[in-house]
Amino acid sequence: MQKRRRHFIAAAMGGCMLGAMLAGLPVAHADSFPSRPIKFVVPFGPGSGTDTSARYFARQLQDLTGQPVVVENRPGANGFIAVKNVLSAPADGYTVFIGSNSTLAVNAALFKQLPYDPVADFAPLTMMMRSPAMLAVKPQAPYADLKGLIAYAKANPGKADFGAGSAGYQLMGELLNDAAGIQAVHVPFKGAAEAITAVASGTVDYTFAEVTAVQELAKDGRVKAVAVASDKRVSTSPDVPTATEAGLPGFEAYTWVGAMVSAKTPPAETAKLAELFTKISKMDETRGFYERLGATPMTGGPDQMRTFQKNEIALWKRIVTKAQVPQQ
Repeated sequence: MQKRRRHFIAAAMGGCMLGAMLAGLPVAHADSFPSRPIKFVVPFGPGSGTDTSARYFARQLQDLTGQPVVVENRPGANGFIAVKNVLSAPADGYTVFIGSNSTLAVNAALFKQLPYDPVADFAPLTMMMRSPAMLAVKPQAPYADLKGLIAYAKANPGKADFGAGSAGYQLMGELLNDAAGIQAVHVPFKGAAEAITAVASGTVDYTFAEVTAVQELAKDGRVKAVAVASDKRVSTSPDVPTATEAGLPGFEAYTWVGAMVSAKTPPAETAKLAELFTKISKMDETRGFYERLGATPMTGGPDQMRTFQKNEIALWKRIVTKAQVPQQ
């Protein structure tokens, strides 16, 4: 009996020791996440506002986690290429979609049938930034301000054209058509950088683009910045009037950037990423970074981002209907 009891105690102690040993082994769960490199997928090319935000957050996330963060640009096809890349990757939290108002809201209004659902297919992490769009016209244009552009377009219906590097910028152009009562023609480009370059070369008459993209070219005289679609002027371009000041009262249009993962990603990993992204968005360094770009950081976690996204989708759907934009 004593021998059997000693055997039982030894077996029990051995089991406890084994359990302790196993407990000390690394386990793949949220506590150890992330434990390998993370990839950010961007639906636009290098130099875009979305790309700039992605690279800034990538550096900060790498500092917080000690894991490499790679930014991969997948431009073209209205963001569909990038979205497909994200949704076809393993839903483990290591592939993050850095999307914009175009891919996460505008597409839902502009296309009859999307190859993805911007709400159901993604789990939000946090908003990252918001920036007013700036209106740039070609340097050789016979007009130097917004009133002149509108007058030219009215005198030449269907002749003026605007470049758009995304669905979001297309709808801004269509909104200007509606607000100003003009009939400018939309010319699509793969990204905002291509669109602003086309304006600089005189290929198209004007475009809406990020503040930084316009102001750099404007300084060199390659484009004319005629208005910022905001309720106030931006600090980095104080000489550029708001659309209201330039003669189109109440006209505002913003771009924004936010981070999401596949909706199939485990909740623990999604929550960890959301915590990290939100922490970055609230840093003083982040505010300073965006202020230098003429933009503002947007804080708030997944719930706030989801509410914001749904409101944006409803807004752009109303604009598509009001401006009678044909759905694609």
